[in-house]
Amino acid sequence: MTKIVRSVCFFSKKPYSEIGQKLDEVELNLQRAGYEIQTRRLCAPTSIREIGLLETPGMLLSVGTLNKAQVELQFDEFVRSENVSFNVELCHQDKIDEYFVDLLFEIISRNASKTFNFTYVFNNRPSSPFFPSAAYVQEGFSIGLQSTDLSEGCTSLDQWLGNMQRCWLEIHEMFGPDSGFLGIDSSVAPLFSGKSSFINFVNRLSPRGFSPTTVTDFYLKITKFLRNHNPKPIGLCGLMLPCVEDFSLAEEYERGNFSIERNLFLSLHSGLGIDVYPIGLDEDRGRVGEILSLIKGLAEKYNKPLAARFVSDGRAKIGQKTDFRNQYLKDIVIRAL
Repeated sequence: MTKIVRSVCFFSKKPYSEIGQKLDEVELNLQRAGYEIQTRRLCAPTSIREIGLLETPGMLLSVGTLNKAQVELQFDEFVRSENVSFNVELCHQDKIDEYFVDLLFEIISRNASKTFNFTYVFNNRPSSPFFPSAAYVQEGFSIGLQSTDLSEGCTSLDQWLGNMQRCWLEIHEMFGPDSGFLGIDSSVAPLFSGKSSFINFVNRLSPRGFSPTTVTDFYLKITKFLRNHNPKPIGLCGLMLPCVEDFSLAEEYERGNFSIERNLFLSLHSGLGIDVYPIGLDEDRGRVGEILSLIKGLAEKYNKPLAARFVSDGRAKIGQKTDFRNQYLKDIVIRAL
């Protein structure tokens, strides 16, 4: 198996230089067990300016959840920052007002690349190692895998799920005695194409392709396993459907097979909402508000975490091809929401 840790994330009330050393220790133990480490991360509920002082090559940073007043105070710092992320929790709002919709379009206007570092969250779960949804509540570290790579060579869903469980148990045995180990976010986090793409795996198992699987219990089985067989769950523990990060999913989007409606339908099965979903520069703001209000209602009705992360290149309108200039995002022709 190709064992990949997408994220090792430390959570600390105050950022400090020794965190780098702690990350080194965790990373070394994982590497000794045969894991490849993709990213090192730090989430601290401090200011964007303060956490930016720790900005070092290879370290991804987040200030977690900000309220409206904090966003207004630090917005200029955010759009100027290199890799600092944050989120806003909308289930605490009585309704989705224009401010939160305008916030997205202001980011697009000021520095569209920063849409990658921002998400709306609804009933968010703390201590997830995945950005931008990460939120601090206690000191320690959590781990998230790129578990799609564990599907290589698998000819059934059960084989892949078994590979995931073996890795969870191995990591739990490795760090279980450590009081700072918060747990494993067993979310499926796809990336790129081939063995790293979740939709590539779906298409390998489904002779009729992706679309027919959306009205089966395939995705429900995955989420049930993610939640019930993880020895120390933390964070989101669901199925991510990153529209233009999973390159095979981006191809389905371009074919018209991954509309907002289908994205949200699958999120109610097992997913975590709208993720890196392309938005045109000329998209109607009222439409965005409607979608956010719907997600808020669904998150409250089903008491589940959801999110909405829209991405823009700052240039492409509906019907035009994007130029994200981001290695993690596949360029596609944008559809209306």
